[in-house]
Amino acid sequence: MAIITKRAPVIEATKPSNGRATSQEQEPDDTVLSFPIVLLWEVVLALGVLLAISLFALVKQAPLDEIANPLVTTDPAKAPWYLVGVQELFDHMHPTLAAVIIPGILVSGLMALPYLDHSRANAGVWFSSTRGKRITAGTALYALIVTPAYIVLDNAFGPRELLREIAPLWVAQGLAPGVIVSVIVLLPAFVAWLLKANTREIALALFTVVFVSAVVLTASGFLFRGPGFKLYWPWQMPDGYNPWDGL
Repeated sequence: MAIITKRAPVIEATKPSNGRATSQEQEPDDTVLSFPIVLLWEVVLALGVLLAISLFALVKQAPLDEIANPLVTTDPAKAPWYLVGVQELFDHMHPTLAAVIIPGILVSGLMALPYLDHSRANAGVWFSSTRGKRITAGTALYALIVTPAYIVLDNAFGPRELLREIAPLWVAQGLAPGVIVSVIVLLPAFVAWLLKANTREIALALFTVVFVSAVVLTASGFLFRGPGFKLYWPWQMPDGYNPWDGL
């Protein structure tokens, strides 16, 4: 009479320096080691950016202006290009909200993303899915339309001016603009949620509207703000001001 036995699976064991045997875990097939593969790509990218900046510095000179005169204020006085978007927000709300609260919320949101999206499906894939591409494209188009409209309408009918005489400062320059900006930013995410989007796709909508709005705010502050930081077409700037002279 033959006895059939089932062979137990073999677990390869290793013996570390402490003398205790441990099982060797196999990495998933869809992983990429951060060292050296990702590190090498980061080094190549850093060298490419450094080369581009060096070539631009050789082509374009950056002369210093004359010594600052405390009796004469430069008009318009614009921040560096990477802060022009924040300076544009100053014209629509209180500086504390524009320079501290909103950037703080954005940075906190980016830090929280890895803890909100636990799915490993399509990890590292741009836009995650076909629906993610549609959500990103639609949100980008939405931001390209709504952000300039907000700048123009707030410049003409801003709550800071309309509520100055009838509401406290924190309402006119803080609460009212904050609610308007929150609605603009959260509306695409709410629509994506109504369409049964997952956490990653909702995050895509939020990131896209913030990114595109930041680009539009930067372009507005750089190209369309003239003397007095008022809105002008670039070819209609008064007093001979040309925004491209700052480059």
